[in-house]
Amino acid sequence: MASIAQIIPFLIGGALFGSVILFLIYSVLTAETKLAGRASLRAIESYSWKNDEPVASESAFMDRVIAPIFNRFIELGERLTPAGYIESCRQKLIHAGRRGPEELDRFLGFRVLTIGLIPVAGIIVWLLPLSSKNGMMIFGLVALMLAIGPDGQLNNRAGKRQKAIRRALPDFLDLLTISVEAGLGFEQAIDRITEAVPGELTDEFNRMIGEMRAGASRSEALIAMDQRIGVDEVKSFTMSMVQADQFGVSIGRVLRAQADEMRIKRRQLAHEAAQKAPVKMLLPMTFLIFPALFVVVLGPAIFNIAQSL
Repeated sequence: MASIAQIIPFLIGGALFGSVILFLIYSVLTAETKLAGRASLRAIESYSWKNDEPVASESAFMDRVIAPIFNRFIELGERLTPAGYIESCRQKLIHAGRRGPEELDRFLGFRVLTIGLIPVAGIIVWLLPLSSKNGMMIFGLVALMLAIGPDGQLNNRAGKRQKAIRRALPDFLDLLTISVEAGLGFEQAIDRITEAVPGELTDEFNRMIGEMRAGASRSEALIAMDQRIGVDEVKSFTMSMVQADQFGVSIGRVLRAQADEMRIKRRQLAHEAAQKAPVKMLLPMTFLIFPALFVVVLGPAIFNIAQSL
């Protein structure tokens, strides 16, 4: 094993290299947004008076240095990633509410960076004064976090958004049913509700209404909304509305049935979560609460028995 004095220069170099990598990650993630904003500003400034003095432009550095690096990471990610995985990531990004065309490129570039940092992490762990067993354990944990971290974060965001939509759907359908039964049309009722109730589900219904006003039929807009959300409850509501539109069934009656069904399903999900709570509490109670309780309760008795013997 190397001495501490010999390892310190490597640690300093590793820290500097890690700082450079973090700066590049930050630059890559914000390059596209900054470039789009500066392009808009340049378009606006072209109509105003300009100073003849030369000014050092930060956008030139972004265009010539950061943007090519970002594009290289994107190309490498698209080349090394299977097509099925790319399509799956695109669908998950849509479910997470990140529908911009640059979101997939940004995610693939960030994933390439995290995969590329695994050898760097291995070198840094190897330079640390650790035993081989501890070093392998730490490297395994770091490599696992870097390998599955982006996918885990994306799945977490998509799951949170879908959970919020699933919770808000019964209340939204109740308001929609009341509005339709009061005499408003389907589109007018959605407009009225979305003005008063913010949220992820409201944004999706607003997008659906925008697609209908752009020329899409109600069935096409509903199916597109279902594909963007990816929730079973929304799929059931969409299929019911599409069938009602095709067969001429009363929309108010369909909405009333869907609202009752969604409310029952939300209650069932709440009961299911409540039944899972004891099982989830078993692990922390076994390894965290019970040992401390045994120490407090049995500790004095063990000391008294030891002194008596």
